[in-house]
Amino acid sequence: MKLVADLHIHTISSGHAYSTVEEYVAQAKKIGLKAIAITDHGPAMPGGPHWYHFFNLKMIPEKHQGIRIYRGVEANIINNEGKLDLPDDALERLDIVIVAMHPRCGYENLGEEGNTKVLLKTLKNPHVNVIAHPGNPMYPINVEQTVAAAKEKGVILEINNSSPTSRAGSWDRCLAFAREIKRQDWKVILTTDAHFSTMLGKFDEALKLIKEAGLTEKHVVNTSLAKIDKYLLAKK
Repeated sequence: MKLVADLHIHTISSGHAYSTVEEYVAQAKKIGLKAIAITDHGPAMPGGPHWYHFFNLKMIPEKHQGIRIYRGVEANIINNEGKLDLPDDALERLDIVIVAMHPRCGYENLGEEGNTKVLLKTLKNPHVNVIAHPGNPMYPINVEQTVAAAKEKGVILEINNSSPTSRAGSWDRCLAFAREIKRQDWKVILTTDAHFSTMLGKFDEALKLIKEAGLTEKHVVNTSLAKIDKYLLAKK
């Protein structure tokens, strides 16, 4: 399966990542990707960028050195109402809005039932495109309910290549999500969650996982720019 884009990457603006936009563009050209998405953490993340950063992403060209650049955010869920750490007038300017639960960003784990209720509130936000690392065992969510709600709202689920190594215990939960996505015939993106440029485009673990789950190219959005625009830019 040929993946044309890596849609979840972090630059030095995230505060705990180590490469620039230019370095990612150069790496994308080197390895043959057609597109990347700049999705730095929202401002609730310790060390993360000010919200000015996201309002000013229009300064990054849509295409640079032949690489399509989607301008986005990995926004943090910050309370029990599912609120995000960027206002709607910032989110609506972006090409891709990924949402996630992270420690020390204002939201605390309420257990699977509570986490699921909060996430479903977040999915009511019309600007949300992707649920990041839904298999993270630190913030368990109900697999069947989450996939059903995501499909209803047109929100894609992520299979995160970094999860098996950076989030202990993720493999089985990610596999459960992949199998449920197949059962409900919904969509995924495969990402690296890169925090350094040489991580870009390395999807080996994610590809292994979706193969085990029986997902095929028809389920994977980032196999063509046309599908990315259809599913991720449809709300814009």
